[in-house]
This record gives sequence, C-alpha cells and structure tokens, in this order.
Amino acid sequence: MNADVVVVGAGQAAAQLCLSLRAGAFRDRLLMIGAERYAPYQRPPLSKKFLTERRPPETLLLRAESLWRDQGVELLLGTSVATLDLKRHTLTAVDAQGHAQELTYGTLVLATGTRARALTAPGATLGGLFSLRSIDDVHRLRPALDAARHIVIVGGGYIGLEVAAIMRGEGRAVTVLEAEDRLLKRVTGVDVSAFFESLHRERGVDIRLGARLAAVVGEGSVTGVRLADGTRVAADVVLLAIGAQANDDLGRSAGLACRDGILVDTLARASVPGVYAIGDCTRFPSGRFGRELRLESVQNAIDQAKAAASAILGAPRPYDPVPWFWSDQYEIKLQMAGLSDGYDGAEVVGDRAAPRFSVEYRSRGKLIAVDAVNDARAHMTARRRIAEECASPAAGEPARPA
Repeated sequence: MNADVVVVGAGQAAAQLCLSLRAGAFRDRLLMIGAERYAPYQRPPLSKKFLTERRPPETLLLRAESLWRDQGVELLLGTSVATLDLKRHTLTAVDAQGHAQELTYGTLVLATGTRARALTAPGATLGGLFSLRSIDDVHRLRPALDAARHIVIVGGGYIGLEVAAIMRGEGRAVTVLEAEDRLLKRVTGVDVSAFFESLHRERGVDIRLGARLAAVVGEGSVTGVRLADGTRVAADVVLLAIGAQANDDLGRSAGLACRDGILVDTLARASVPGVYAIGDCTRFPSGRFGRELRLESVQNAIDQAKAAASAILGAPRPYDPVPWFWSDQYEIKLQMAGLSDGYDGAEVVGDRAAPRFSVEYRSRGKLIAVDAVNDARAHMTARRRIAEECASPAAGEPARPA
C-alpha cells in the first residue's frame, strides 16, 4: 500500500494535522494509523467527567467517524507500527491479529503521544494496579473503583488530583502519595500548591508529601503499598499517576534524533528530511522561553499540528507558543498560561478565600506565566500579556535538529 502522507498516531495532533491538510487543499492519499481501536478522541475528560459519568466511548470522539470518510482520511485502527525504514520510506504495520503489511509513504508524520511511566518497584504486576491514559484504561479502572473503599493514588499532579477529587465526591477514602515536598511542584509555584493541598485536605484526602513508594504489596491483588520509611498504607486499588514518557522509541530506533522526545524544529520537522513529528512526543526549540520544550497539552497538539500541516503545504509558519493548560478539581478550575519554572518573583492577585485569584510569575521583571484559579478573565488576559512580554524573536529558516 502507498500513501502520500502517513500519520503514525491517531490522537488530537494526528486528527488536527489531517483536518488542516484537507482544509489547505491537500487532495492526495492520507492515511492515519492508530494503535487503539477508537477513532481520534479527547483524552482530558478521562480523568474528569468520563471517569465519573460513565459515558459511552463515542461521546469522546473528536469528530464523527463518518467525517474521516468524507474527508478522505483512511483510518487503520487497532494497528501498531513495528518497524520504520527512513531510507526506503517504508514501515511495517501490524494489526491486532498479528497480520503485518508494508506501507510506503511520501511524507511521514509521527504523532505517537506518550505512555504512562512504568512502576519499577516490587509488586508492579499485581492486580488492582492501574494507570490512566486511554478509554480502555478507564474501562478497566472503573469497575475496580466501584468495588473499592480505599484508593491510593501515587502522584500529586493533574491526573492524580483530578481522580482524587472524583473519588472523594463518591465518598471513597483516598490517600495521595507525592514524592516531592508539595503538590503540583513540576507545574506551579508554592502559592497554588498550598491552595490545592488545603483544598484536598479539607475534602478529606489523606495527602502524604515526601512519600516515596518502595513496593506494592499483596498476593495476586493489591492490599496496600509500602513506603520507603517502612510505613504501610492499605488500598483496594492503586492508581499510578507518576507522569508520562514520550513514545519516541519508533523514531529513535529508525535513527531520528531524540532526547526525551523526538527532536523537531519550529516547523515540526524531524532530523531526517520528509519526516515530521507533532504533539506530546516531540521536543522543540522555543525562542520565546529560551530553551527546548516538551509539552503535554491539547493546545500544543493542535497548534503544532497546524504548523506541520503548513510546512507540508509549502507555506511554513514557525511554531513558538505561549503554552496553556487546565485542570478541574471539585468546583475549582485551574487555568495556567506560560511556564513558571525558573521564576524569581511571584505576586498573588485577587482573593484566595473567594476563591478567585491568580498568581503572576516573573523572571527578571518579565511576565513568564500566570496561574488562574476560577478566574477565566485573568487567564485570557495573561496569554496576551505573556505573548507580548516574552515575544518570540524573529528568525530565519529554522535549522533541523542535529
């Protein structure tokens, strides 16, 4: 089989790329390969409404499946890519039954996303241990949660805290184990961390900071966890929310430059001509923030896919975003713009008790990020202000990653 553009991956980035190519009058053969059996769908609701409202999978679809047919986008679902030959422009696709076929491409786009970081501690193969990255993960997790009285969540980031909020809303006992000295440390400052710690403690979540997991314990199925200090915590279900790693294995094995993600330039071009990479699996240079970024967000998936489509269509538009993210916990909406790591000053604006406030982060006097709690206006204004104060420098032709 031959296709002019083959997209490996069937998530938000892959979907946007195909839609943008068609909108740009690309009429050649377009093939999307997805390891899951579902057409492209939204992932953020997996740890939010989809987990608690028990909706059917089709409610998460980004577009009706008929749209892909109408757009002339061929879907190869339930199919993984086993090998990739960049010199011959071929790949080997293997379906769920193990049947393999060789495909030839003109342009290749890798949109392989991320996978849950694996647990290496003893007990990692016990029943009752879950991660949350896909619809099928929810289908496995939800029945176990229904039968559980005490849930241990390993990781105090977005997913861990969102699930903790849902479980407390259902009246279940929840313990959150966070190895760092505060919640959300990787993504926010001390004020917002303290706010969410207080919020969860007030709702009855047992939060343990500086808690390092030594082992998951049980016989056949989990009965609890053991911490590095010897403490044991009982559990019927253990959810791992310890972050994600880029699915860059395919690109790396084929010879693409990778470093915790497939390295691309501001046009989403990988280190080999004719190959692009988009979304969570990539690491790209940001002139705006003066370093390489690997972002896991809907915004990045959509906008980087648009940049790649523009480059493929011959009308390149360099990509250097102001990132933004969000999280829903109880009745609280956290909206984040920019990147706060490396800040040297933080100012709280608004009323934390309301709660409706934001925290502005600066580095050398320049606004680099704003975290807004229940304040959509502050968030939208922040995106504009950060874009102005952290302007992307003018650049010539982007250099390919070495």
